[in-house]
Amino acid sequence: MKKLKLKELESRLQQVDVFENPKLLLEQYPTRPHIAACMLYTIHNTFDDIENKVVADLGCGCGVLSIGSATLGAGLCVGFDVDTNALEIFSRNAEEFELTNIDVIQCNVCSLPDRMSKTFDTVIMNPPFGTKHNKGMDMVFLKVALQMARTAVYSLHKTSTRQHVQKKADEWKVKMEVLAELRYDLPASYKFHKKKSVDIEVDFVRFSFEKF
Repeated sequence: MKKLKLKELESRLQQVDVFENPKLLLEQYPTRPHIAACMLYTIHNTFDDIENKVVADLGCGCGVLSIGSATLGAGLCVGFDVDTNALEIFSRNAEEFELTNIDVIQCNVCSLPDRMSKTFDTVIMNPPFGTKHNKGMDMVFLKVALQMARTAVYSLHKTSTRQHVQKKADEWKVKMEVLAELRYDLPASYKFHKKKSVDIEVDFVRFSFEKF
């Protein structure tokens, strides 16, 4: 399959429709095309963890990471999300991109059944950061992702929580590598947001089961 350049991938992901009315309780902040492209390009080109692999996208929202994975040749990419509206936008996006190697499952990611254990080669996610009402939710997502993945989990976490995340990775006996420090440009999405956008420092992390 033809290798996409980073700029080409980003350009395609800019065409993915996002939330019109994001839900605060679900921390629905879309993954920006630039960040999504950087994540997927690295996962694909540095680690070969997308092409022909079975990929899960937890808390997939409108599907930018799933659509990017499918575009890069995933054998199958399955998006998981609790929100019906998000999955409707996701399905429309998949249709517009004419992707057949993509599927969605509506469910609560926090209570995925045990039969999903080790059924995916790779899990990719931009989990809720666990702010306001969802304290600790990022770690709940990570624990589920590690149960589902056979090879690696790729995730975004606030840089300010790095020590805590590392402690959990050690506890769960997984290898944690910070692949990049990114600036997450968070646009004003809710009425209480006073600024047009806020930059949050975010770690792009790979968790794997390799011996270390």
